Amino acid sequence: MKAVARYVRIPPRKARLAIDLVRGKPVNDALVILQRLPNKSARIARKVLESAVANAMHNDGLSPNVLYIQRAYVDEGPRWKRILPKDRGRAFRILKRTSHITIELGVTLPKPPRTGRRAKPEPQPPQEGQN
Repeated sequence: MKAVARYVRIPPRKARLAIDLVRGKPVNDALVILQRLPNKSARIARKVLESAVANAMHNDGLSPNVLYIQRAYVDEGPRWKRILPKDRGRAFRILKRTSHITIELGVTLPKPPRTGRRAKPEPQPPQEGQN
Protein backbone atom coordinates (compact mmCIF):
# COMPACT_ATOMS: atom_id res chain seq x y z
CA MET A 1 0.00 0.00 0.00
CA LYS A 2 2.05 2.78 -1.38
CA ALA A 3 1.68 5.90 -3.49
CA VAL A 4 4.37 7.98 -5.18
CA ALA A 5 4.16 11.44 -6.72
CA ARG A 6 7.14 12.02 -8.99
CA TYR A 7 8.55 15.20 -10.52
CA VAL A 8 6.51 17.47 -8.26
CA ARG A 9 7.45 21.13 -8.70
CA ILE A 10 8.32 21.90 -5.10
CA PRO A 11 11.74 21.86 -3.44
CA PRO A 12 12.32 18.76 -1.28
CA ARG A 13 13.13 20.86 1.77
CA LYS A 14 9.70 22.50 1.66
CA ALA A 15 7.92 19.22 0.93
CA ARG A 16 9.54 17.59 3.97
CA LEU A 17 7.92 20.16 6.27
CA ALA A 18 4.46 18.67 5.73
CA ILE A 19 5.60 15.05 5.49
CA ASP A 20 7.44 15.23 8.83
CA LEU A 21 4.24 16.29 10.60
CA VAL A 22 2.25 13.20 9.62
CA ARG A 23 4.84 10.42 9.68
CA GLY A 24 3.70 7.57 11.97
CA LYS A 25 0.18 8.93 12.49
CA PRO A 26 -3.15 7.20 11.72
CA VAL A 27 -4.54 8.06 8.30
CA ASN A 28 -7.58 9.94 9.59
CA ASP A 29 -5.46 12.17 11.85
CA ALA A 30 -2.94 12.80 9.07
CA LEU A 31 -5.65 13.87 6.63
CA VAL A 32 -7.01 16.37 9.13
CA ILE A 33 -3.53 17.80 9.77
CA LEU A 34 -2.75 18.15 6.06
CA GLN A 35 -6.13 19.69 5.33
CA ARG A 36 -5.57 22.45 7.88
CA LEU A 37 -2.04 23.39 6.75
CA PRO A 38 -1.88 26.33 4.32
CA ASN A 39 1.23 25.13 2.45
CA LYS A 40 1.44 23.92 -1.11
CA SER A 41 3.41 20.95 0.17
CA ALA A 42 0.48 19.95 2.42
CA ARG A 43 -1.92 19.92 -0.56
CA ILE A 44 0.43 17.69 -2.54
CA ALA A 45 1.11 15.38 0.41
CA ARG A 46 -2.63 15.08 1.04
CA LYS A 47 -3.20 13.98 -2.57
CA VAL A 48 -0.48 11.35 -2.26
CA LEU A 49 -1.93 10.11 1.04
CA GLU A 50 -5.44 9.90 -0.43
CA SER A 51 -4.02 7.93 -3.36
CA ALA A 52 -2.29 5.50 -0.99
CA VAL A 53 -5.54 5.02 0.96
CA ALA A 54 -7.45 4.42 -2.27
CA ASN A 55 -4.84 1.84 -3.30
CA ALA A 56 -5.21 0.04 0.03
CA MET A 57 -9.00 0.04 -0.20
CA HIS A 58 -9.16 -1.10 -3.83
CA ASN A 59 -6.28 -3.57 -3.98
CA ASP A 60 -6.32 -5.04 -0.46
CA GLY A 61 -9.87 -4.30 0.69
CA LEU A 62 -8.72 -2.52 3.86
CA SER A 63 -10.62 0.10 5.80
CA PRO A 64 -8.95 3.51 6.30
CA ASN A 65 -9.61 3.18 10.03
CA VAL A 66 -6.95 0.47 10.43
CA LEU A 67 -4.24 2.22 8.36
CA TYR A 68 -1.37 4.37 9.54
CA ILE A 69 1.56 6.03 7.79
CA GLN A 70 4.39 3.56 8.10
CA ARG A 71 6.96 5.35 5.94
CA ALA A 72 6.85 8.79 4.36
CA TYR A 73 9.81 10.41 2.69
CA VAL A 74 10.76 12.97 0.07
CA ASP A 75 13.59 12.41 -2.40
CA GLU A 76 15.09 15.01 -4.70
CA GLY A 77 14.09 14.81 -8.33
CA PRO A 78 15.88 16.34 -11.28
CA ARG A 79 16.63 20.05 -11.22
CA TRP A 80 15.38 22.29 -13.99
CA LYS A 81 18.16 24.62 -15.07
CA ARG A 82 17.07 28.07 -16.12
CA ILE A 83 18.98 31.23 -17.02
CA LEU A 84 18.26 34.65 -15.54
CA PRO A 85 19.69 37.50 -17.65
CA LYS A 86 21.70 40.02 -15.65
CA ASP A 87 23.38 43.31 -16.41
CA ARG A 88 26.24 43.68 -18.92
CA GLY A 89 25.35 40.48 -20.76
CA ARG A 90 25.86 38.15 -17.85
CA ALA A 91 23.61 35.20 -17.05
CA PHE A 92 22.86 33.65 -13.68
CA ARG A 93 21.69 30.08 -13.33
CA ILE A 94 18.47 29.29 -11.50
CA LEU A 95 17.87 25.75 -10.26
CA LYS A 96 14.20 24.86 -10.03
CA ARG A 97 14.09 21.82 -7.79
CA THR A 98 11.64 18.93 -8.05
CA SER A 99 10.66 16.22 -5.59
CA HIS A 100 9.55 12.62 -5.46
CA ILE A 101 7.09 12.14 -2.57
CA THR A 102 6.47 8.59 -1.30
CA ILE A 103 3.96 7.45 1.33
CA GLU A 104 3.70 3.83 2.48
CA LEU A 105 0.86 2.67 4.70
CA GLY A 106 0.81 -0.06 7.31
CA VAL A 107 -2.00 -1.88 9.10
CA THR A 108 -2.46 -1.43 12.83
CA LEU A 109 -3.11 -4.57 14.80
CA PRO A 110 -6.51 -4.62 16.47
CA LYS A 111 -6.39 -4.02 20.20
CA PRO A 112 -7.68 -6.80 22.42
CA PRO A 113 -11.06 -6.01 23.96
CA ARG A 114 -10.99 -4.59 27.46
CA THR A 115 -12.44 -6.80 30.12
CA GLY A 116 -12.94 -4.08 32.69
CA ARG A 117 -11.30 -3.59 36.02
CA ARG A 118 -9.93 -6.48 37.91
CA ALA A 119 -11.62 -7.25 41.15
CA LYS A 120 -9.46 -6.43 44.12
CA PRO A 121 -8.61 -9.43 46.27
CA GLU A 122 -10.67 -9.50 49.42
CA PRO A 123 -8.73 -9.02 52.62
CA GLN A 124 -8.45 -12.20 54.65
CA PRO A 125 -9.52 -12.16 58.27
CA PRO A 126 -6.64 -12.31 60.76
CA GLN A 127 -5.79 -15.83 61.83
CA GLU A 128 -6.03 -16.94 65.44
CA GLY A 129 -2.72 -17.24 67.17
CA GLN A 130 -0.86 -14.53 65.30
CA ASN A 131 -0.34 -11.11 66.83
